[in-house]
Amino acid sequence: HDAIGKGDAAAVVKLQSAIKFNGGGHVNHSIFWKNLTPISQGGGESPHSNLGWAIDMSFGSFDALVQKINTEGAALQGSGWVWLALDKELKKLVVETTAN
Repeated sequence: HDAIGKGDAAAVVKLQSAIKFNGGGHVNHSIFWKNLTPISQGGGESPHSNLGWAIDMSFGSFDALVQKINTEGAALQGSGWVWLALDKELKKLVVETTAN
């Protein structure tokens, strides 16, 4: 806020990388921990309805999806993320990885 208030464009640009990295990490970890919530608190079950159907159509089963995610995660060098994403062109769910 100080750099923006002072009109210090160089400082703003320098801070953007750290803000994106730390802010993105916070959001990603928040999603991660919520997904690990016990069944008694609304998590931990296999997806139902449309998401469950889409997982079955894209990967064959929820267990197959979990295996694919675990395989992709184990193959990451250093830090990174494994994502379940929607490929809009293919119109199906895919597993993607991103570094850091």
